[in-house]
Amino acid sequence: MTFLRRLSVWPCLRVRGQCIRSLAFARAGTVSGVSLTRSKGEICNPLCTHSRRLHTESPSSEAIEVDMKKLEGEDQGIAEVVMCRQRARNSLGKVFVRQMRELVSTLHHDSAVRVVLFRSTVPGVFCAGADLKERAQMSNPEAEHFVHGLRSLMTEIAMLPMPTIAAVDGFALGGGLELALACDLRTAAFNAQMGLIETTRGLLPGAGGSQRLPRAVGFAMAKEMIFTGQRLGGERALQLGLVNRAVEQNGDGDAAYREALSLARDILPQGPIAVRMAKEAMNRGIEVDIASGMAIEGMCYARVIPTRDRQEGMAAFIEKRAPRYTGE
Repeated sequence: MTFLRRLSVWPCLRVRGQCIRSLAFARAGTVSGVSLTRSKGEICNPLCTHSRRLHTESPSSEAIEVDMKKLEGEDQGIAEVVMCRQRARNSLGKVFVRQMRELVSTLHHDSAVRVVLFRSTVPGVFCAGADLKERAQMSNPEAEHFVHGLRSLMTEIAMLPMPTIAAVDGFALGGGLELALACDLRTAAFNAQMGLIETTRGLLPGAGGSQRLPRAVGFAMAKEMIFTGQRLGGERALQLGLVNRAVEQNGDGDAAYREALSLARDILPQGPIAVRMAKEAMNRGIEVDIASGMAIEGMCYARVIPTRDRQEGMAAFIEKRAPRYTGE
């Protein structure tokens, strides 16, 4: 049992295999004799495993609105949460939220995953926010209960132990931006549109946006964005610190995903235990005073000291070679 598995506290759900079919673009090369020359279309990506169908409470005939795939080869350790609710533009409906929650729950205990990407296969859309047609059919208590569950989902995403990256290749409005804000890092295409627009609908951000946006862009700017329902493009979002990287959109409409994948590849070679402990130290430390934060850092550091990965890192430095981390 690896060190990362011992850190896990989330129960394991049963896993069923089913191949994900989505827009996939493979890097040039080969894995086990399979050509990975870049091509596009509805294919099963040779770089990913079969998708992990984890919607155990869903009817077998239920449409797949959120799925997951794990990359292989040099990208092994990267998992993608794929949003594919085509007709409703990835809006946050009941089925979408339930499927997302089940996938996120499994990631909490998966020690083999080092980085998680949240992406969309719906052209021009990351997540359009609330499903207003569904919401209009809810009573006031039902709507309040649903939004409470949505808020808890965003918290579960924020609490994932490994780094998370949102690839915003289109609209991320309302709950869609709240989903991106729940991730550690964000990439965006220049033509993306991001905003907490709830006040234009007579509401306020209810899934963490009023708390996470000020922590990302500052108190005054967050107030301006929320009070006015302002939308930002990728370049402006980069200037404000809302996203980590912004790039010109490409002809395939997946530039932010490509940039997110590049960022994930930068994280992948680092010590996975160290990265997870660094995330915990920062996330917990930012909520307390500096003295308490230092104590949290010390506790996280102490958990890294006895690991084999720390010994491997030191040995690799002395021997002038690349480290081979195992998560132990």
